Order: sequence, then structure tokens, then C-alpha cells
Amino acid sequence: MEWNTLNKNNGKTAVINGSHFSDLSGFYEEVSRVLMKNADWKVATLDGFDDILYGGFGVFENKDEFEIIWKDSQKSKEDLNFEATKEFYGNKIKHGKPFNIELIQQKLDEF
Repeated sequence: MEWNTLNKNNGKTAVINGSHFSDLSGFYEEVSRVLMKNADWKVATLDGFDDILYGGFGVFENKDEFEIIWKDSQKSKEDLNFEATKEFYGNKIKHGKPFNIELIQQKLDEF
């Protein structure tokens, strides 16, 4: 894991490297490796990633301030594109409850 101390606020940085993955499952593995050090669970969804960013888990366990640097973010933007987003929402619709299916379908329709 790559950590650096920031001079500006004495916080820490975590580095996600877009060259380490090319799809959502690879992204989850990278995020788990970087942000969920010594945790009992791993990231498996974008909702889980969102939970981590709110704090209380993994490297954010103590709710310290962190900066996340995303290296090769352009590659990730190309890899995790519109089709990946549609697949993500489609999987939520297939799963059904507890997800708000109407809202998810509305988001898909907006694309």
C-alpha cells in the first residue's frame, strides 16, 4: 500500500492505481487492498465503496482525514464507462429489494 504524509494538513493519502484493474471487480480488489487494510470484509459493490468513504472502516476507521489519489484515472474512466454503469444498475434491478428499483430504472432511462 502506498501512503504519504501530506504537509498541508498532516493527513494521509491513499493511492488507487488504475493500471491495476480494468473492470469493476478489479476496482473492488484494488480498493480493498488499499483502503480495507486488516478489515474483516472486502469491497464488493459501489455501495460498499461509498460506505468506506463515509468513514469508520479500513483506513478510515478512526475517521482521520485522507486524500485519495487515483493514478491512471483516465484509463479507469475509459474502462469503467457507460456500459459498466448500465451493468451496475442492471444488477441492482435484478437483485430487487432492498434497492429502489423505480429510482434505478429512472437513472437508466436518463442515460
